Amino acid sequence: MLVNRCGMKRLTRRDARRKSERRHGTAEATGLRKLEPFPVIGIGASAGGLEAFSEFLRHLPEKSGMAFVLVQHLDPTHISVLQEILSRTTRIPVEEVTDGVTVEPDHVYVISPNTNMAIEGRVLRLAARSLVRGQHMPIDSFFQSLASDRGDRAIGVILSGTASDGTEGCMAIKAAGGITFAQDRESAKYSGMPQSAVNAGCIDFVMSPKGIAEELIQISKHLYTARVASETEESLGINQRSGLDELFALVREATGVDFAHYKQTTLQRRIERRMVLHKLEKLDDYLRYIKGTPSELDELYKDILIHVTGFFRDAEAYGALREQVFPNLFRDRKPEDGPVRVWIPGCSTGEEVYSICIILLEYIWEQASNMPISLAAAKEIQVFATDISEASTRKVRFPECLRNG
Repeated sequence: MLVNRCGMKRLTRRDARRKSERRHGTAEATGLRKLEPFPVIGIGASAGGLEAFSEFLRHLPEKSGMAFVLVQHLDPTHISVLQEILSRTTRIPVEEVTDGVTVEPDHVYVISPNTNMAIEGRVLRLAARSLVRGQHMPIDSFFQSLASDRGDRAIGVILSGTASDGTEGCMAIKAAGGITFAQDRESAKYSGMPQSAVNAGCIDFVMSPKGIAEELIQISKHLYTARVASETEESLGINQRSGLDELFALVREATGVDFAHYKQTTLQRRIERRMVLHKLEKLDDYLRYIKGTPSELDELYKDILIHVTGFFRDAEAYGALREQVFPNLFRDRKPEDGPVRVWIPGCSTGEEVYSICIILLEYIWEQASNMPISLAAAKEIQVFATDISEASTRKVRFPECLRNG
């Protein structure tokens, strides 16, 4: 698939890196990390969010075994009374976050005004409010850190609000193996924010606040949620080789892709995630379900292919391209030699593709005076990107209308 001829003068490396950090955080999914056996629920809300979150809390028991962290868009110039208001709604302890507080189950934590918040090893950290391209995106910021810190134990919920804060954070949570919720249109006072996440394809459940609370209670009781993750764990009967072989055969028949030799721990996490969503606790149960619900094969396939990607993620590799590969590529090159072709296999949603385009163009522009080609050589560079996921490659394609201005 020909993705682009590098007509990319609007996107700089700094812009791309900022987007990557905002979207995916700074760490990979942590499915093998030793984690405390309780979920941390990140909840994002804006306009209309107070009513939605109050309704959500009213349907939670005092002891659920889960921790809840609310990231609400707040006026940075006013003292927040959110903690006081919510404390009247629930018997669960509610506290406004101070820097360094440790997250405990059966507690509600509310972001302080005029701050960004992150979680590191169950500890909530506060930083001064910051803008991303002129916008304050505290939900994305916290959800990305939640995905990085909690891995497949992270859960994200988007409630009422406008704009799109939380969408990229939910993408990070789902890529880490977590579970995501969005408030439905019927119950949301403002549906823009939850609908943005739904449209992005990163939401598992669309429900009312009451429905979300009830579903979370069920998830908290699942064996997968209650386990303590470790490298040697054999949970949910997933280690049953014959069952896995049968499951992979079904996926191969439906998609043409053989996952039998993929990383087993990653596959286990993806299968377990699907089992949680359908309230199934044994692999045999999931096999029966998938045989009776052909669409589930496609959903499992999509889950397996979720990738954590980003702009300029491996600085050392990009440095090697600039210092070693590009000089040899263009040394003694003549205009009549034809186009330079670059192929990026496993391109995911394209951040790596555009990163390579950017550094390649930068190199050409910087070295043009010493090379036997002119800046016009940029038009003779073809970048090909391929991925097993058609959904990913659709996102990679640079719209012609944008390229032409």
